[in-house]
Amino acid sequence: METTHRIVVEDARDLGQVDDDSVELVVTSPPYPMIEMWDEVFAELNSSVGDALDAGAGREAFELMHEELDRVWSEVERVLVDGGIACVNVGDATRQVDGSFRVYQNHSRIVDAFEELGFEPLPELLWRKPVNSAAKFMGSGMLPPNAYVTLEHEYVLVFRNGKDSRSFEPGADRRYSAAYFWEERNRWFSDVWTDVTGELQSLDDDDLRDRSAAYPFEVPYRLVNMYSVYGDTVLDPFWGTGTTSLAALVAGRNSIGYELEAEFTGVFEERVDDVPRLSRDVIGRRLEAHREFVAERRASGDGFEYEAENYDFPVTTKQERPLQFYSVAEVERDDGGYRAVHEPVESAPVDAADDATE
Repeated sequence: METTHRIVVEDARDLGQVDDDSVELVVTSPPYPMIEMWDEVFAELNSSVGDALDAGAGREAFELMHEELDRVWSEVERVLVDGGIACVNVGDATRQVDGSFRVYQNHSRIVDAFEELGFEPLPELLWRKPVNSAAKFMGSGMLPPNAYVTLEHEYVLVFRNGKDSRSFEPGADRRYSAAYFWEERNRWFSDVWTDVTGELQSLDDDDLRDRSAAYPFEVPYRLVNMYSVYGDTVLDPFWGTGTTSLAALVAGRNSIGYELEAEFTGVFEERVDDVPRLSRDVIGRRLEAHREFVAERRASGDGFEYEAENYDFPVTTKQERPLQFYSVAEVERDDGGYRAVHEPVESAPVDAADDATE
C-alpha cells in the first residue's frame, strides 16, 4: 500500500490546490480567537482586529477573528465529500478587555459557522488537558462570589458534511480492514478524553514553539482512525508542524496540509525520518494493549466468540475479524510532499500467558 502526503505553503482561506469533493476527513486545530498569542496572526489577516483590540472592543475583535476562520470553513465545505467528517480542536478563551473579564466561547461560534454552511453537528469530544499549576481558580481567590473556574479542557467539534453518512460498497476491504478494537472503540468514542497527555516532539526553536501550539499526536491519530478508512485523504488547513499528516502517515491514509509559514516544513522533514520507527511503536502498543485485554478478560472468566483473520488472537466482535495493521516501511521525498510505502504487519504468536488461560 502507498500513500501520498502533500504540503502547500499558502493561505488556507483559499484551498485552491485542492479539488472539489476530494477530501474525506478534515482534522485541524486553528488559532484560537482571543487567546493573546494569536492576536498578531489575526491582526495580520485583518488589520481591523488590532484596531478593535486597541479600542477595548473585545466582542468586535472576537467576531472579526472568527470571520477570517469562516473563510477557511467555507473552503472546507467545498473540498470535503458529501458525508465527510470535519474535526476541529479548539479551546475557549478567558480574557480581560477594557477592564471586563469574560469567556469567549470559540467552540459555540464555530458550531454556528459550520451549521450555516450546511454541516450537521455530531456529538463532540471534550479533551481534558493536564494542568500543571496548583491554582485552580481566577479572580478573588478564596472569597466568594467573584472567583472564576479555570478552563482545563478543549473541544474536538465533529461535523458531517450534509445529512447523509458516507456509503461504501458491500464488504469494502479498505473499510473493514481499517476496523479498530472493541475496547479502543469504548475509549475513543467516550465524550471525555482524560488519557491524552504529552507532546510527540518538542521544538528547539522558541519562536516556532510559540507559533505552533501543536496538539499531541494521539489526538489526530485517534480521529483519523475513528473517521476515515484506508485510501482516504485527510486535510489539515492549519498544518503547523504537521502532526495531522504524521498521524495520517502512521494510520495509512493520504494527507494534505496547508501552512502559511514555510519554516514549519523543515520541522516536519525532521519528524518524517522517524516515521517507520514511530509506526512500528504505535502499532506494537495497540497490539500489546489488545493482548493484555484478552488476558484480563479470560482471567475474569469471560471468553470470545471470534478470532481475528490476520492475527493470532481473539476479538470481541465480528467486525474486528478483518482488521489489518500496516506499518510504514519507507518514506521518500516526492514533488511537493512525500510518498510512503506501507507493509502489512504480520501476525505474531500469542503470549504463553494467554495460552495458559485457555
